[in-house]
Amino acid sequence: SKIIMSKKSRAKGEKPDMDIETLQAANEELRTKLTNIQIEFQQEKSKVGKLREKIQEVKQEREQEQHKHTAYVSELKAKLHEEKMKELQSVRELLIRQHEQEVARMVKIKDSEIQRLQSTVNVLRDGAADKVKTALLSEAKEEARKAFDSERMKLQQEILELKSGKKQLEEALNNIMQADKTKAADLRMAYQSHQDEINRIKRECERDIRRLMDEIKGKDRVILALEKDLGVQAGHTQKLLLQKEALDEQLVQVKEAERYHSSPKRELPAGVGDISELMGSPEQHLDERDVRRFQLKIAELNAVIRKLEDRNTLLADERNELLKRSRETESQLKPLVEKNKRMNKKNDDMMQCIQRMEEKIKNLSRENVELKEKLSAQPVLKRHTSLNDLSSTRDEQEIEFLRLQVKEKQHVIDDLTVTKSTLKCDFSFQERERLLRSKKQRRKSLKPPKRHVVETFFGFDEESLDSETSSVTSYNTDKTDRTPATPEEDLDDSTPKEEAELRFCQLTREYQALQRAYALLQEQVGGTLDAEREARTREQLQADLLRCQAKIEDLEKALIEKGQDSRWIEEKQLLIRTNQELLEKIYRMEQEEHQLKNEMQDAKDQNELLEFRVLELEERERRSPAFNLHITTFPENNGSALQLFCQHEGIKDVNISELMKKLDILGDNGNLRNEEQVAIIQAGTVLSLCEKWLKQIEGTEAALTQKMLDLENEKDLFSKQKGYLEEELDYRKQALDQAYMKIQELEATLYNALQQDPGRRATESLTEAQREDLRAAVEKVRRQILRQSREFDSQILHERMELLHQAQQVIPGL
Repeated sequence: SKIIMSKKSRAKGEKPDMDIETLQAANEELRTKLTNIQIEFQQEKSKVGKLREKIQEVKQEREQEQHKHTAYVSELKAKLHEEKMKELQSVRELLIRQHEQEVARMVKIKDSEIQRLQSTVNVLRDGAADKVKTALLSEAKEEARKAFDSERMKLQQEILELKSGKKQLEEALNNIMQADKTKAADLRMAYQSHQDEINRIKRECERDIRRLMDEIKGKDRVILALEKDLGVQAGHTQKLLLQKEALDEQLVQVKEAERYHSSPKRELPAGVGDISELMGSPEQHLDERDVRRFQLKIAELNAVIRKLEDRNTLLADERNELLKRSRETESQLKPLVEKNKRMNKKNDDMMQCIQRMEEKIKNLSRENVELKEKLSAQPVLKRHTSLNDLSSTRDEQEIEFLRLQVKEKQHVIDDLTVTKSTLKCDFSFQERERLLRSKKQRRKSLKPPKRHVVETFFGFDEESLDSETSSVTSYNTDKTDRTPATPEEDLDDSTPKEEAELRFCQLTREYQALQRAYALLQEQVGGTLDAEREARTREQLQADLLRCQAKIEDLEKALIEKGQDSRWIEEKQLLIRTNQELLEKIYRMEQEEHQLKNEMQDAKDQNELLEFRVLELEERERRSPAFNLHITTFPENNGSALQLFCQHEGIKDVNISELMKKLDILGDNGNLRNEEQVAIIQAGTVLSLCEKWLKQIEGTEAALTQKMLDLENEKDLFSKQKGYLEEELDYRKQALDQAYMKIQELEATLYNALQQDPGRRATESLTEAQREDLRAAVEKVRRQILRQSREFDSQILHERMELLHQAQQVIPGL
């Protein structure tokens, strides 16, 4: 027992020593791990310190670069400011220099006028010899009378020539108008005859359509009866086949019984006895000849079934092809019908415009006669030899005015001929469109019935068009694309596809040519077809008349002045010319604005046509979707165009990407029928095509909106330019009116002075008071002219300072 106790105590002493050693080993391992961790920690600290130093260096470099850039930007701003100030200073100096030059020029002109007026006043005050003046006056009168008589004869001859030319033009115009009227009557008669022919063709087509529909219904009834008979025969053949199999089994059993039981005395099994009874009964016995006959009947019935199925598929393909063609022709003819309506409206407008132009020609001829009467009724003027060049320029300008009127009438005749040609083109286009409609109606008569025959187990059944048959027929039409025509189609279809395509291409070419002719007509005649142009031409003629009358008055006053300086007349003519140029500029700007409006209207019409085409394509795709296995993948997010469109329409429960995945899974499912798989694949194709079409529509819509914005911006710009030109024109008109007032005042004073008797003026001298009054009046006129010139110069300077201010505002933006 002591030995056992000692062994136990020794074992207990060894266990703590082993635990201590394991603990020491674990402690050493932990210490080594701790030292390693401390080393790694020190390394990380050193790395962090290096990174901080690098970050500080990068920050310092960034701050230095930022300081450099700010300094460079400030230098550039200072340079730009200096350059702007230099440019502004140079522009300011240039404007000041120009203003000073203009002021000096105006002062010189006004001083010369004042000196001229002073000299005339001195001449009037001092007086001259009466005899010399009377002699000079008589000589000047005789010379002026002779020159005036010769020029009057020339003008009378030219007026007679112009009258004869005008009569010829009026005769030609009357002939053209009569020819147009006869042509319009012929066209109306042709239009009525075409309408009657179209109505007759419509009635005949409807009659043929009804007859063909009745025939098709009768054939459908015959086919239905045949299909029912075929179903009965198929059931009978099935029954016969079952009986044949039973007989074959019984014959096999009989042969086995005869082989293994050769003894005739042995009993046969019960089944063999039954077979012998069946073999013995004459009603149920079938030999090999009957079996062959039934097999032949079954084969014939199967061949008939196959032929009927092929015929059914061919008829379905032909029906789908005809439906496709009819939809295509309808979609192609709808914009043409709308264009036809618009062209009819334009024809009516053109007829009204022709009537307005005839009235305008009559008014112009009447105004021309009135102008000639006024010019002939003007009193004979006496002029001085020094003003013969002015009278000759006046006569030349009047002749040019008459020539311009003749040219305008020729332009009117040309416009009428152009309208005549456009009307011919319109009527020819309408006739071609009617022919195309009649062919379309003939093709519509070839549509097959909408009933379909579906095969069942017991025969054939007739039902309406459902999703399964539509998907199968669309799949067949997409696979076959173009089936050969049957004999019935060859007999009925008189216009093949190639001829229809050629005619459609010819129709599109003629339509484009008609559009080009109409655009040329709009450019040439469109400006004269509105009331604004007529009012503008009337105002222009009135302005020309007033200008001629003012010129005549100026020449009369110049003749009265007897050789005085005619510089003010030239200035007046220069002002009138600048005024005319501004009016022409405003007219051109209005024409450009009208053209831009027409372009905007054309863009809107094209946008409406595109929207209409998109709706037609969507409807066509909804009715008969195209079969295409190239299915595009939809984005996983909700950013597809179709998804956005569904959300916009309020359908938020549908996820397009998940729907496409489900359709792919169902299309790969082998448990479905072929027709269902084809329908699923077609649904996926339709969704992908809808996505593409929506993207294309968004692109075209964005392009059209951008174009509309550009056109509106251009319109605003042109309206601003027009306003600026109108303001400038008003200002020039005011300046011209002021100049007219000054000239009239000076002419009145000179005329009153020249109308006095020279003998009495020589005998009676002016008093001191009258001289002082005359000096005061001259000084007053001089001060008034200087004040108005200063106001004019200050206004010009103000406008140029505004332009300079606008330039300063534009420069920072650049």
